[in-house]
Amino acid sequence: MKHLTTFRLIDAIHRTGSIRSAAELVSQTPSAVQRRLQSYEQELGFEIFDRSAQGVRPSVAGELVLNHVREMLAETERLNSRIADLAGIRRGQVSIGCSQALLPYFLPGQIAQYQSEFPNVTFAVQVIEHEHAAELLESFAVDFVLVFSGQSVPEYDVHLAVPQNMAAIMSENHPLNIHKTVRLHQCYEYPIALPQKGFGGRSLLKRALFNKTFVRPPSIQSNSFEFLKAHVASTDAITFQIQIGAPDDMQGNGIISRPIDTRDVMGGHLMLGQRRNRTLSVAASRFVEQIIKSLCERYDLEVKR
Repeated sequence: MKHLTTFRLIDAIHRTGSIRSAAELVSQTPSAVQRRLQSYEQELGFEIFDRSAQGVRPSVAGELVLNHVREMLAETERLNSRIADLAGIRRGQVSIGCSQALLPYFLPGQIAQYQSEFPNVTFAVQVIEHEHAAELLESFAVDFVLVFSGQSVPEYDVHLAVPQNMAAIMSENHPLNIHKTVRLHQCYEYPIALPQKGFGGRSLLKRALFNKTFVRPPSIQSNSFEFLKAHVASTDAITFQIQIGAPDDMQGNGIISRPIDTRDVMGGHLMLGQRRNRTLSVAASRFVEQIIKSLCERYDLEVKR
């Protein structure tokens, strides 16, 4: 445990890419951070970082050290969480990597529900694309992920895979609002606003639209679903989202959603997963249990025992 402060400094140096920036992050002088780093490197017998005018990068030995550092910091967080739980005070931080679709409705409600019972637990939410999920889990940057994936097999332990179909998002006054479900060719009779390439839903649409004669370029693209929703709320454009990120007619604030006929677009899965062989803190594991229960009830799935 004597190296915990040093470990936090090493992690800060790696995340910021420089000793000076890390020093600002932890409110210490650069010389103090440099001395502690050099002392640990001398004790270890290897340099952890290669220094250059552009900053620092992990050496080959440093990559191994960083993995050890992250494991130790995660284990310390888990230990602190378990000790607090024994005292009847659940605390700690839960770090989540998730798709943008979880931000407007589902995840804020889940966090609010959890914190109403355990106000000492804090949350860090990071928006990620599904292809980066395994990397963030391996580096201990997040405790677990909740991401949408088309057909790829994830490189992490999956606790729950929730089927998700695509929905068209449009203004509540849009001409297509009279339909219970819509076809893709109907959507493409109007301007199309799409998320940028790399998002799981965009990949599904690309496959579905291959060789279709009605396809035309999107009128607008963005990496922000909030922007896309604001755009379609004030125009006749249409955008797309998976079910869990689509508003119902009561919560849309000027927008509505309509399911796309499953004959047109193949669905994917919302994956809840964590790093293989990692034991989460009490706070994180209990929150994962809450999410699994909520998703299973919402989509009529059987809860894993």
